[in-house]
Amino acid sequence: MLKKIIAIFLITSHLLLITGNCNADAAFNPDFIIADAELIDYDTMHMDQIQDFLKSKNSYLATYVDPNVRITASQAIYDAANLHKINPKYILVLLQKEQSLIEDGSPVSDQLDWATGYGICDSCKKTDDKVQKYKGFTNQVDWGAGGTRFYFDNPNNFTFQVGQTYTIDDQKVNISNNATRALYIYTPHIHGNENFFNIWQKWFSAVYFEGSLLQDTKDGGIYLIRDGTKHPFLSKSAYLSRYPSFERVIPANPADLDKYPTGAAIQYSNYSLLQVPTGGIYLLDDDTLRPIVSKETFRLLGFNPEEIISVKTNDIFFYKIGQPISESSAYPTGALLQDKTSGGVYYVQDGAKYPIIARELMKLYYPNKKITPITPA
Repeated sequence: MLKKIIAIFLITSHLLLITGNCNADAAFNPDFIIADAELIDYDTMHMDQIQDFLKSKNSYLATYVDPNVRITASQAIYDAANLHKINPKYILVLLQKEQSLIEDGSPVSDQLDWATGYGICDSCKKTDDKVQKYKGFTNQVDWGAGGTRFYFDNPNNFTFQVGQTYTIDDQKVNISNNATRALYIYTPHIHGNENFFNIWQKWFSAVYFEGSLLQDTKDGGIYLIRDGTKHPFLSKSAYLSRYPSFERVIPANPADLDKYPTGAAIQYSNYSLLQVPTGGIYLLDDDTLRPIVSKETFRLLGFNPEEIISVKTNDIFFYKIGQPISESSAYPTGALLQDKTSGGVYYVQDGAKYPIIARELMKLYYPNKKITPITPA
């Protein structure tokens, strides 16, 4: 029976983690659409992989040969990606966003002739003499890839700049990186870029759950994924004070990590005592600062003054302020207490106790906690 209880508890917890915190349906952020590394990673697909992708979508392009130059769609995409050093995945998404060419089984000639929408603006006509040089499938793929790379490499030639805020479709947008800047130059509309993002997410986005621990395969840095942001650990002690081992850490390539904006660094060990310039002392409890209400409380609860770390306000402004720690807050950092009479073990924090129904759960959730025997009152 005990094993069944443990199994049910663990399975339920696991399901709550997956269904409640999955990052598969990431929200569109108009300030940061895709990472720079993603846009220019031109070696993500070989030509046969592009062809297989088109086949998997039952795309008309899987069998299409451009009559003007006698090359296949997959060849045109591969060549443009390598020539302009742009991600072939980007070109595939662009073809779908602009003309639905990846999933349309029977496109008309106009869709193929203006495959990436390059050279067509809100006030332009496809019949204008000036835009005829862009016409044709392979031509469009080449101009679309090359134009995007030019936008990426030459910020000074355009109005949109990284770090600046612009009003686009009556919405304030603060452009966060060069890839996002290039996408807005290509399509200066929120809705079009949201469509791009949704297609990209559906087809090519790596999925990491909220709370994932990722290690950069290039430099070895470890990050916590929280609220759609990556938070770097600045020291081994900061990591090990929260997690007992490195078993949960998942290798991730830099391009996948770059998809997440960098948030506040995890600098201090959990349960550090942090003192601000005004003299107040806080207990760091994960991502929450709990103020210690008085010096007397600090003394009565047995905190060590030698463990206080002086910090600047800017170092901790991003933490949430939690429940104050008062004299009634027994074991504010949490403790495992064992009743000497019954042998039962409890997790106690802030005066509240929770029975541990199995030793396996204690090892799983409190691996760094030592059991303290106590005599019941």
